[in-house]
Amino acid sequence: MAYPSQLGFQDAASPVMEELLHFHDHALMIVFLISTLVLYIIVAMVSTKLTNMYLLDSQEIEIIWTILPAIILILIALPSLRILYLMDEINNPHLTVKAIGHQWYWSYEYTDYQEIAFDSYMIPTQDLAPGQFRLLEVDHRMVVPTEAPIRVLVTAEDVLHSWAVPALGVKMDAVPGRLNQTAFITSRPGVFYGQCSEICGANHSFMPIVVEAIPLKYFQDWSTLMLEDT
Repeated sequence: MAYPSQLGFQDAASPVMEELLHFHDHALMIVFLISTLVLYIIVAMVSTKLTNMYLLDSQEIEIIWTILPAIILILIALPSLRILYLMDEINNPHLTVKAIGHQWYWSYEYTDYQEIAFDSYMIPTQDLAPGQFRLLEVDHRMVVPTEAPIRVLVTAEDVLHSWAVPALGVKMDAVPGRLNQTAFITSRPGVFYGQCSEICGANHSFMPIVVEAIPLKYFQDWSTLMLEDT
């Protein structure tokens, strides 16, 4: 969950998000070192009247500043490609949930259960209970078991939407007539908030996403209760 005046990312709640945070720090350090070097060179050129003839015409320096950026790009590209493939990898999911975007709410269908399906609407401000977050809390949360691979099939019924939960490192476009898929594993129990990340109309900012991760034994009790209710 984000907090006021936060400068960084939310705390990671999935292995993929942990990898994304590590890559962010890795790339940011490279950018910081490059910026420091460029700033030093600019200050040195402006503040001195001396001229080094070997810097003006040097084959060796031209080779260095051609090869060195290529090496830096490789150091950034390889971890990036690794995480990209990790995010697309879906191996033997334990649970499949279909998320359908509407104007302006989400519907969830648990495809492994024939009768578990519900709509998830934002709770109006006047109906919030103490401790609930304004514009983020919903009446029915998407409940998943912890430490289990979850596949999410994402689509939309009317216009473009985007199913995004920052703490889980998940963001997938919901396109009418198309079924996209993504996957995540929650590494700890908790409640993780997200929002539609596509400008989908007047009430775009009023269709939040809430994923509640609970241990497997409690998820079994929840699924049994949902089946009894239907």
